[in-house]
Amino acid sequence: MTKYNPLDFSQQLNEVDTLFPFVQIMDETGKIVNEDLMPDLSDEQLVELFSDMLWSRALNDRSTILAQQGRLGFFAPTAGQEASQLASYYAFEKEDVLLPGYRDLPQLIKHGLPIYKAFLWSRGHIDGNKYPKEFHAVPPQIIIGAQYVQAAGVGLGLKKRGKSNVAFTYTGDGGSSQGDFYEGINFAGAFNANVVFFIQNNGYAISTPRSKQTAATTLAQKAVAAGVPGIQVDGMDPLATYVVSKAARDWAVNGNGPVVIETITSRFKPHSLSGDDPKRYRDQASFEEWDKKDPLIRFRNYLTDKGLWDEEKEVSLMEKIDLELKEAVKLADEAPKQKVSEFLEVMFEEPTPNIAQQLTQYQKKEGQ
Repeated sequence: MTKYNPLDFSQQLNEVDTLFPFVQIMDETGKIVNEDLMPDLSDEQLVELFSDMLWSRALNDRSTILAQQGRLGFFAPTAGQEASQLASYYAFEKEDVLLPGYRDLPQLIKHGLPIYKAFLWSRGHIDGNKYPKEFHAVPPQIIIGAQYVQAAGVGLGLKKRGKSNVAFTYTGDGGSSQGDFYEGINFAGAFNANVVFFIQNNGYAISTPRSKQTAATTLAQKAVAAGVPGIQVDGMDPLATYVVSKAARDWAVNGNGPVVIETITSRFKPHSLSGDDPKRYRDQASFEEWDKKDPLIRFRNYLTDKGLWDEEKEVSLMEKIDLELKEAVKLADEAPKQKVSEFLEVMFEEPTPNIAQQLTQYQKKEGQ
């Protein structure tokens, strides 16, 4: 072993790959390459997780069509990130508190949000933000990285109340370049809060390559500055993503403080369908390379080899999903038209004088 020299800064940088290894269980073909880390999931659970991932891809495809038809407002595609999102989510419980970013509607729906409400949220309809008190989640955060600060506070609250639950939140590689990212993990680390932080590193933020955002070898290593553990995982590998997420939740819920997880993943489509053109900052080779790593293909291969999946099952499932999504679109279309007064009513708990004046004016116009 080479003797460590504290004045040899290059030696310190070279240690990063050892301290933050790339965790993988399943390779790109669906073959197991790390038996030691295999998750304790039953055959039924494996099928359920894959079904959720297929559902997420279908939700993405249907939402894309709706957005192109002008029937959604803001929409951030999720294709390619099914393992990063759904396999990580699978490690958490309904009583854990989810603080999603705007690309994290699949996790929010699986946590209990009706699909039609997710569509309403994308349309900017106020009913898309109305959650029952027993629902352990908040609406998707639009401000990049701000959910990290919120999650730190929620996690501390869970700890102070003696809850055996955690807060968990997601941002992208772009979010890890924000000040809120550092403030959130630092606060959570200082107070040993029950939080799991995810960085879904899809490589480009909105349009800035990850290599131009930071000189850090990994994004997981940023956790060290806050005195908390960080880990990097193949975010296209559902088994590895689940295992790492489960270990992080166990660590946090047992009073050890937060964990930062970097999932290496890819979005196959634009950052959003609001004018982004990824061909301006990505070459065709990058798309082709990531297509080979599709989490659905590798998981399908794995389950097929185990005799747990076949084409007939997939066709049957997709038919059910199609009906579910059609019904959700119908419910969203039938929602009452929103009123200006409804927006004003929820801006503040107690309306300011100017808001109160506007509220009265619009209520009169709306015939209230």
